[in-house]
Amino acid sequence: MPAPHQKGRGAQINPANPYHRLRYTEEPQLADLPPEEAGRTEYTEVYPKSFLNKIDSPDIGMGFSMNPYQGCEHGCVYCYARNTHPYWGYSAGLDFEQQILVKKDVAGLLEKRLRDPKWSASPIMLSGNTDCYQPAEKTYRLTRAVLEVLWKYRHPVGIITKNKLILRDLDLLTKLAEHRLLKVSISLTTLDETLRRSLEPRTSSVDGRLQAIEELSDAGVPVNVMAAPIIPGLNEQEIFELARESAARGARSINYTMVRLNGDVAEIFADWLAKTFPDRKEKVLNKIRSCHGGQLNDSRFGKRMVGEGRYAEIIRSQFQLARRKFFAGRTMPEYDCELHLLHKSDQLRLF
Repeated sequence: MPAPHQKGRGAQINPANPYHRLRYTEEPQLADLPPEEAGRTEYTEVYPKSFLNKIDSPDIGMGFSMNPYQGCEHGCVYCYARNTHPYWGYSAGLDFEQQILVKKDVAGLLEKRLRDPKWSASPIMLSGNTDCYQPAEKTYRLTRAVLEVLWKYRHPVGIITKNKLILRDLDLLTKLAEHRLLKVSISLTTLDETLRRSLEPRTSSVDGRLQAIEELSDAGVPVNVMAAPIIPGLNEQEIFELARESAARGARSINYTMVRLNGDVAEIFADWLAKTFPDRKEKVLNKIRSCHGGQLNDSRFGKRMVGEGRYAEIIRSQFQLARRKFFAGRTMPEYDCELHLLHKSDQLRLF
C-alpha cells in the first residue's frame, strides 16, 4: 500500500535528478519528513544574466516569456514546468515546490532591454513557465516591478496565473488594458474545491479565482480562462460548467489544454493518483494514453496541447459547443505594439 497523501503539497516524492551522478536507493517521500520540513519553503536569490526566453513554439501565440521565479510553491501536481527544475540542480518533485529561486534584478534587466534601440515590441508572457503571482510575490514583488517597467515603456504583456494576488496590481493592469497592452488568462482547472486542494494545493481557491475573473473584467481588463489541463477521469465532466461560470463572471474567451505527463511528471502524477484516487489510477492513466497515441507524454507541436484520437475529439467538440453557447460575440482585443516605439522615442529624447 502506498503512503497516504499528505496535505499541503502536490508532489509527494522527489524523483532522482538525471543530471546528478549520485543516485539514492530510495527517494524521500513527503510522509517521511517531519512536519516542519514538509511545509517549509526556501527562497534563494539568484542573479541570472538572461531572463527573456524566445518562444519558438507554434502552439503559443506570444513572442517572449519571462519568469521572475523558478520553481513554484503552488504545487500543481501535473505541471510541465517541473521538468525544468533539474537543470538548477533540484528534483522535479517536492524540490520544485520547496526550493524557489528568486530572480531579484529581473525588472532592471527588462528595462535595459526595452530601452535598447534595436528592441522591437513583441508581447511578453508572464509567465511561460512558473506562476508570477505565486506566494513568493507577496514578499518580493518582482511581478509588480516588472509591470511598472512595462507600463513605463508602454510595452504589451500577457499574464497567466492561478492566484488572485493579481488583483493587488489592478491599478497598473487597468492602465495597460486601456491602451491595449494587456491580456490576462486565469487558469481554472476545476470548480470542485476538494479536488483543487489536492491537485493544486497552494493556488488560490476556486472562489478566489472566480473573484479575480469578475473583478478584472469589471475593471475593463480582458480575461481569458484557461481550463487547463483537462485530465480525463478527473475533470472533463466540468467543461460546460467551467465555461458557463467563466462567462457569467465576465471572461471574454475560454481555451483548454489536454494534460500531458512529460519527463518526471509522469512518475509524480502516477504516485499522486495512487495516494489520492487509487481506485481510479489506471483508468485515468489509460485515458491520458488514449489521447497521446498510447503514451503519457507528447512533445509534438500541434498535438501536445490538445491530444488526438476519439476521446480527445470528444473533449474538443465539447469546448466548441461551450464556446458557441456561452461566449458568442465575445472577443479578446489585439495588442498595440506600436505604442512602445513611440513612447520609447519620447523617453530617449530626455537623455
